[in-house]
Amino acid sequence: MDILRQLEAEQAAKIEAKRKLPEFQPGDTVRVQVRVTEGTRTRVQAYEGVVIARAGAGFQENFTVRKISYGEGVERVFPVFSPMVEGVEIVRRGKVRRAKLYYLRDRRGKSARISENTGVRARKLNDEERDALNAEKARIEAEKVAAAQALAAEKAAQEAAEKKAADEAAKAEEAAAAE
Repeated sequence: MDILRQLEAEQAAKIEAKRKLPEFQPGDTVRVQVRVTEGTRTRVQAYEGVVIARAGAGFQENFTVRKISYGEGVERVFPVFSPMVEGVEIVRRGKVRRAKLYYLRDRRGKSARISENTGVRARKLNDEERDALNAEKARIEAEKVAAAQALAAEKAAQEAAEKKAADEAAKAEEAAAAE
């Protein structure tokens, strides 16, 4: 393996460790969480639409998402391994017979609809993703609870130390007043 592919594989592994993208394909309706920087502020913005294409391979792989915004078709291309893509959530699985759904550009309304895939494989993937998402939410919630408990314990220890110092100061004042 040449050095360029090795570097790409390392970067891909690093990004995969941070976030795991679900298995999705053209026709699926997805919600992409994109990190947007405006001035000094950074926030996460959701972009929901239909995946009309996946292109490239390896580190250069990308996918195109199309949505209708205020009556205008808007397409956005997202690199799969971009650090700006926080995550991808599958809203529904579509049943299509093409790899590139560019024909949707010319269609409006009912003719642009994609039927939902309710097959066994789609159901299994949805269940796996739902379970993984719930496990991730539970882990995050457990981390929050642990952090809150640690903060409460730290605060209680600090209050106990302050109370002990105040008691010692009061005893010292009493001893000084008694002399």
